Amino acid sequence: MSHDASLQNLAALVVEASDNAVVVCGPDLRTLYVNPGFCRLMGYQLEDLQGKRPADVLAGPSTDLRALAAARDPERPANFRLELLLYTRSGQPLWVAITSNVVRDDQGKAQYICSMFSDITLTKVHEVLQHRVLDAMVHELPVAALMGLVCEEVERIAPELLCTVLDVDDFGRLHPLAGPSLPVALGEALDGVPVGPQAGGGGAAAWTGDAVEVADIAADPAWQGLAHLVLPQGLRACWSCPVRASDGTVVGVFALYFASRHGPSEFHRSLAGICVRLCALALERERARLRMERLASVDMLTGLANRMALKSRATQLLEELAGKGAPMAVLCIDLDRFRLVNETQGPDSGDQLLRETARRLMGCVRSIDLTGRLGGDEFAVILPSCPVRQAATAAERLLAAVAAPLLLPGVTLQPTASIGVAMFPDDGTDVDTLLHHADMARTQAKLGGRGGARFFNEEMQQRTRERVALEAALRLGLRDGGLRLHYQPQIDRRSGSLYGVEALARWSHPQLGEIPPARFIPLAEEAGMVAELGRWALAEACRQMAQWRGEGLRVPRVAVNLSTRNFEEEGLVPLVAGLLDAHGLVAGDLTLEMTESMLLDATPSVLAALHALRAMGVHLSLDDFGTGYSSLSYLHRLPIHELKLDQSFVRDLADNATARALTNTILRIGDSLKLTVVAEGVENAVQAQLLAERGSTIVQGYLYGRPMPAQALADWLAGNPQP
Repeated sequence: MSHDASLQNLAALVVEASDNAVVVCGPDLRTLYVNPGFCRLMGYQLEDLQGKRPADVLAGPSTDLRALAAARDPERPANFRLELLLYTRSGQPLWVAITSNVVRDDQGKAQYICSMFSDITLTKVHEVLQHRVLDAMVHELPVAALMGLVCEEVERIAPELLCTVLDVDDFGRLHPLAGPSLPVALGEALDGVPVGPQAGGGGAAAWTGDAVEVADIAADPAWQGLAHLVLPQGLRACWSCPVRASDGTVVGVFALYFASRHGPSEFHRSLAGICVRLCALALERERARLRMERLASVDMLTGLANRMALKSRATQLLEELAGKGAPMAVLCIDLDRFRLVNETQGPDSGDQLLRETARRLMGCVRSIDLTGRLGGDEFAVILPSCPVRQAATAAERLLAAVAAPLLLPGVTLQPTASIGVAMFPDDGTDVDTLLHHADMARTQAKLGGRGGARFFNEEMQQRTRERVALEAALRLGLRDGGLRLHYQPQIDRRSGSLYGVEALARWSHPQLGEIPPARFIPLAEEAGMVAELGRWALAEACRQMAQWRGEGLRVPRVAVNLSTRNFEEEGLVPLVAGLLDAHGLVAGDLTLEMTESMLLDATPSVLAALHALRAMGVHLSLDDFGTGYSSLSYLHRLPIHELKLDQSFVRDLADNATARALTNTILRIGDSLKLTVVAEGVENAVQAQLLAERGSTIVQGYLYGRPMPAQALADWLAGNPQP
């Protein structure tokens, strides 16, 4: 045998033994030879293709024949490389890379075309699927449609399979996302089912976190309650793979169904591996989107809808109800004295109260109602198809729920709330108006004593307009000097001498006339002006005290009422020191009065301010003692000099044994703590006598002198010479 013949035999032996698929065609593109590797890859024998063009036999529904035609010209054959989807004899789609080379004779004329086929199915499937999925994600395709795209591509590549994707929510429940060829009834049956060993192959895979292979659905325990939905469709086996997020959490299931009783092939396993990774990417991205959406629409502290989301959903409700003529109630709910909880118990306790309030509100509403947090300690409940009487009942139920005791570490809270109610359509036809009117009603509920509910009406709107106008006038009065101080004498009953005077704010408006303190001081508190009002009164009292001293009037001290806000301000101590120095006064010339609510508001910073003032020599007085949160455990912490017996006790002394007993108690407390007790509101001789019998020494009231302007006090002093 010649050397050339030996080489030809060797080449033929190599081609025959190769795992690569080789096809040899003539210049007319008709098959002359296929090697065993081709037969193994495509399932066809030489007799199936001999005399035929390979493309005519191997092409299928999704083969790109135009790409093949563009690559080869039968008139002028040339080398080319092409990736093409072809079909095996069994109908299995197969991506192959085809490399074709033209073998020419000595004259350069095409004699043979030799093509080599390489199986690139998995690589190509991954490439195609990844491209389609990523492109769909870029174009914001909904996750269900995206998963449907994955299933359709898998079923196109492997028509012997049916494919489905299930979502697993945060509560461990199944929700079908895609399954284009599976029975609709199966998806409906699985929707909302908790993962577990009886929830089909998908539910079991999500439950265990491992792939579950069911070779015979009819005999498998996991399918007992669902087999009747798939067996009539000719589905006999199932292979389910858990889809995990980057943190390992199972977020979904990818499942393949088979028409015969067997498990997945290596190809199926590889195909599923590709799909599971893409599903994980898509589902984790969807969860991130939902988290962002949740952050935008949910109050993260309480889990309720935030203001924006609540208004959006309420607007949709209004549109639905407007066509039906149905009523709707909007309730604005505000916790009473929430600031005290934050300041005395700490922000963690405040947050716990807010979370518990949200839970209690949710426990009182229907599934069709909306509940949200508007901000701070304000909540809203919206009740569709709710008439006035039903809204009143709902408000009472909500008030009772909020008012249940709340046990916190070291303290039991007794929370209360105030509720304002506005009705659609009577009180407004849009959400903003209804919320505004409900908030106005809530303000009136607070002013009425807290812990109650009020319905909006036009009178409230008028009062609110008046309040806004009055607030603006008060701001102007504080700025332009429209307010003034009157002074009421305090008498030492034993000697008849002047103990001091109390400075009391008065406001005379050019158009509105005299506005009583009972009206404008609460307004200053609500409008955030009460601290400014206190600073003004302090400065004016010090100025007047210096003037009296310059005129030779004997006024031992002046008492100024300050709010809790003033004592919370970091600059109070230097402010007092600066005013005393500027007006040539000593610290003993000044008494600062605080309300009894300071007992609960005595935070470390407030106590520090009180101790600094006392160390400076300023007198400190606790006003209205006995009317609010009296507690000796708080009282001993305050570095005060005097208590003021509230006028309500003095007024009832003659007729009320309880008032007499409480007065005795307060006077004894003063004695035991070495505190001066000033009895306010003494209006007649009987009250004065009863106080004297109980040992009261310092008295104040109309019996001795009304609050009067500074010059009138000078005249009063002239008519009442001091001993």
